Amino acid sequence: MRNFVTFVVVNNTIREHIKEQVAALPHSPGVYQFIDRNGTIIYVGKAKSLKRRVSSYFVENRDHSAKVIVLVRQVVDIRHIVVDSEQDALLLENSLIKTLQPRYNILLKDDKTYPWIVIRREPFPRVQSTRQLVRDGSQYFGPYGSISTQRSLLEFIREVIPLRTCKLNLSQSNILAAKYGVCLQYHLGNCKAPCIGKQSEEEYAASISLVQSILKGDLRPVRKWLEEEMARAAEELRFEAAEGYKNRLRALNDYQSRSVIVSSKIVDCDVFSLLLDDDVAYCNFLRIRHGSIVAVQTVRLTTGIDNSEEELLSAAIQHIVENIAGELAREVIVPIMPTVAPLYDGVTFNIPKRGEKAELLEFSLKSARIYRAELMKNLEIKNPERHTERLMNAMQKELHLSHQPRHIECFDNSNLQGTFPVASCVVFRDGKPSRKEYRHFNVKTVEGPDDFASMREIVYRRYARLLEEGTELPDLIIVDGGKGQLSSAYGVLCELGIEQRVPIVGLAKRIEEVFYPNDPMPYYLSRTGEPLKVICHIRDEAHRFGITFHRQKRSKVFIDSELSHIKGIGSKSLTALLRRFKSVNAVRDASVEELSDVVGESRARAIKEHFAWSDICDKGESNNNTINNA
Repeated sequence: MRNFVTFVVVNNTIREHIKEQVAALPHSPGVYQFIDRNGTIIYVGKAKSLKRRVSSYFVENRDHSAKVIVLVRQVVDIRHIVVDSEQDALLLENSLIKTLQPRYNILLKDDKTYPWIVIRREPFPRVQSTRQLVRDGSQYFGPYGSISTQRSLLEFIREVIPLRTCKLNLSQSNILAAKYGVCLQYHLGNCKAPCIGKQSEEEYAASISLVQSILKGDLRPVRKWLEEEMARAAEELRFEAAEGYKNRLRALNDYQSRSVIVSSKIVDCDVFSLLLDDDVAYCNFLRIRHGSIVAVQTVRLTTGIDNSEEELLSAAIQHIVENIAGELAREVIVPIMPTVAPLYDGVTFNIPKRGEKAELLEFSLKSARIYRAELMKNLEIKNPERHTERLMNAMQKELHLSHQPRHIECFDNSNLQGTFPVASCVVFRDGKPSRKEYRHFNVKTVEGPDDFASMREIVYRRYARLLEEGTELPDLIIVDGGKGQLSSAYGVLCELGIEQRVPIVGLAKRIEEVFYPNDPMPYYLSRTGEPLKVICHIRDEAHRFGITFHRQKRSKVFIDSELSHIKGIGSKSLTALLRRFKSVNAVRDASVEELSDVVGESRARAIKEHFAWSDICDKGESNNNTINNA
């Protein structure tokens, strides 16, 4: 009985863990891995949306096969890798399956290979399709996600550039001995017959160079060659040939280069990237084997005191080598040179500036950012109190406050060239909006577009009232604006005698500068830290709340027309009339029958009587004015 209870408790703990992991997954394409109790990867899959795909396994569905049900029962942990596109996910999934050989992938999936394009290492090289990547000196390009993509590309190359397709051994001795004769491809114009010496090795090598450019994604040499050939054909009055080159140029413009998730040039290497965040750092590790990404891992480190980026990267590399990687590849790609580089004999550390290696480094850094975001999200879901405590400590440190800003209030003004001036005050508690405490203000004492005076008025009204009622004061005040708005608000705090009790800052919109009272120089918060994101969110919320109130007030004044003064015409009738007739003058000119269709006969007659009486009054006033003028 005790063992059964223990099993139930453990099983429920696993379910809660899986639920938290699924909740933290992004809606991005990527690859997911299912882990069993022994820490073994038992399944690898791809997804266009990781969250949607993975969550589908853990909901009751009668369409689930028996194998899927057995698989789900064994899952105790989930790992995932985010990529840029579904195509990248497909290629990465294939690479991981080949390397890891997960049990349920072998049972449930067709373990096929993906196609490559190879330029053979031989005299007069052939350009062919292959599924076997052999390191024999030949050049390989790919892999391609579908065989149709690869075939269409090969057909395009063969249509644009005449190349041989035969299996003949075209050594110089065989060509000079005249062992071969021309074939049908020569007569069709698809080959220039190097087998009988009609095409030199130099000319053929130039054609191969164009093929390499196409496969690498550099289309400029090919486009230049096609344009020159098209112009030459036109000058020679070979218009059909010129039209053919024109069609090839059009096809060339539609060509898309291959994905960079894998590379045939980068064979074996390790990639390390470093992401700093307040008192922690994240190091992402990519393992490249045979041109493919076979492993992705991110570790979290505490920064300590006075540790440089080089030292942090060195500590991360040592930890990954000892606990994850085992040993490093001969080439290691890093963003900065680690201090431990001399300790690894035979290993070259490179800092790329451009090219595929730089793209891999950027991919690694992106993976670290995603890991950090998911960790923060998971922490917020699993332990919101700890997340709030961490956030408040970070804000206290970044803003140089004496205590945590648990209660924050932010002010913003809104007007239209001085008309309809309003203001807003939003309240945040523990980094989250407390909408019940939001307040609107109608600016009463200021005329014209004077933001400084408006800020003084609303701040005074707010905190004079709080002091009178004995209500708690905020831990931090944020003013939407620069030094002028901040000085106006700070002067009010001094007038009320609370400048020492409540800290206040101004946030400029241009480049997110933070201003402090009596300090002419701005302060810049960390661009990657959470405090700046929270402060900007508070500022944006104050602006949204204020502008919404401003628009409502402006619309109310605009709608308040002569129709609203007619007895029996309420807001619904007013809206219906303006929607039908578009203007007050059109309502005035409408007949009783037309008005009755909208508001009924009684209201229609009331409207006509109102305008008739208004016309009589206007005519009488006009006559009086004429007499007086006379």
